Amino acid sequence: MVLSMTGYGKSEVTSGNRKYTVEVRSLNGKNCDISLKSSILPKDKDLEFRQYVTKRLVRGNIDIFLTVETVSGSEARKIDTGLFQDYYSQISELVRSVRQDPDENYMSSAIVSSVLRFPDVVSADRNELSEEDVEAISQGLHEAVDALIAFRAREGAVLRADLITRVDNIGAILAEAEAFECERVPSVRQRLLSRMEELSLTPDRDRLEQEMIFYLEKLDVNEEKVRLRQHCRYFRDTMEGEECPGRKLGFIAQEMGREINTLGSKSNHAGMQKCVVRMKDELEKIKEQVLNIL
Repeated sequence: MVLSMTGYGKSEVTSGNRKYTVEVRSLNGKNCDISLKSSILPKDKDLEFRQYVTKRLVRGNIDIFLTVETVSGSEARKIDTGLFQDYYSQISELVRSVRQDPDENYMSSAIVSSVLRFPDVVSADRNELSEEDVEAISQGLHEAVDALIAFRAREGAVLRADLITRVDNIGAILAEAEAFECERVPSVRQRLLSRMEELSLTPDRDRLEQEMIFYLEKLDVNEEKVRLRQHCRYFRDTMEGEECPGRKLGFIAQEMGREINTLGSKSNHAGMQKCVVRMKDELEKIKEQVLNIL
């Protein structure tokens, strides 16, 4: 099955009065490089989550975003009573030292209001997660990864159809190139004879025929055609039969390129060379698409 390395998945789960949003995004990559972007996930769960994502997604540059918000719209906050009393006492003594007869009610209200604005007096324990919170986040991660894999499968179906078309195009162009072979050898032979006539050469006919045969054998492209067709079949079989064929398809595409290049160097015919250029164009598109395959 062909899967794309590009994908996106999102899940929202709730635990208590908190809603956790997990987003997973994957792009092309040679290995599995995971970036977990969250300030609330406990450190002891970081490795566990990374191992799960690596096992499921295999390869790619993967970004995981974890955010939290309160469902009720307000977060339960804690007041540090010891720190509050310390601030309150200090400010009260300071006010009395500068004003001998302060308005006690007004002073008390003003001090309370001021102290509550001090850093660390009132805090929200947003980073403290219960076991239920961690379980909810884990469930959200699983759902987001499942959604991303479904996305990859849809993209992979499109890639598969395109690659099959490209490989079939190479086969069809190769068949067109074969049509030039019947005129290629006589054309090369005639060109060599004409050149010898221009140079007023009178070689031994038997020796000339031997050398001509030897030269024309070097231009034979039958082996290259057979191997190229075999590589095309192997490419399709690998795409259909392997779970994560991306790397292997890349290697096969390289071998296809070697055979096409050899065909071009041996062609010695304008029509065949045009066919080679078209095959190279199809192959470049194949290589670009293979980079997206898991």
